[in-house]
Amino acid sequence: MFRKLWQSGMIALARSKRVKNFAQHSRATSFLSGKYVSGDTSDAGIKRAQELLAENGIRSSLFYMGEYVDDWDLVTQNIDNKLDVAAKLGQAGLDVHVSVDPTQIGHHLDPDVVAGHAERIAKAVQAAVGNKDGVNCLMFDMEDASLNDPTIAVHNHMQDMGLPVALTLQAYLRRTRQDLQAQIARGSRVRLVKGAFAAPSDIAFTKRAEVKANSRALIGDMLSEKARENGFYPIIATHDTALQDFTIETARANGWQAGEYEFEMLLGV
Repeated sequence: MFRKLWQSGMIALARSKRVKNFAQHSRATSFLSGKYVSGDTSDAGIKRAQELLAENGIRSSLFYMGEYVDDWDLVTQNIDNKLDVAAKLGQAGLDVHVSVDPTQIGHHLDPDVVAGHAERIAKAVQAAVGNKDGVNCLMFDMEDASLNDPTIAVHNHMQDMGLPVALTLQAYLRRTRQDLQAQIARGSRVRLVKGAFAAPSDIAFTKRAEVKANSRALIGDMLSEKARENGFYPIIATHDTALQDFTIETARANGWQAGEYEFEMLLGV
């Protein structure tokens, strides 16, 4: 109950214009967030991505933050920012790897507009990439459990159109193994995350050990021989070194080569 109340409170804060303005302009909060957020403009994000690549050989996935939007002007702003960052990533010669939440681009206002907005962004990613190699895609983030089905549906529709898309799945949900098997059959790109939302025990694993055990099972599926044969691309998003080691060991055992899968981690963590 406390976790659900906390989550609702955090979502309310995230949607508050006053809190956003304070966080972006307060010296104290700007100093703290600077470790974890590349900046408040696309140019700042691209500059940080260039630095990470040049200094550490680390490639970046960019996410313009601001989900659970209930204002059409903000929806337009979010779409414009994603179109802008896709074009600039391509011009900079970086991977064009841009994330989107369905609630950023209108789901809470009208679910029927999401596919059209996502298509615009995915086509912008495709145009920005050209013939360049790299992990280039519009990555659909996964939000709370109520958005699983619509997010997967939009992803699959974009994929069927031949657009460069990828999907995030969450290890804490009981349904994820079935969802993953469907994506393996499609030869998709899937990012596995732990998941940070509160959900009841009938649809989610609520104990840390259960989530970790499910993560291992899912990683095993993602790095199976069947997945490799289908052209599936695994993205393991974790800071857990034990899961990272398990991933590497499983990949080696099943014949996966470096570059055929990847890890993702949050900036500054």
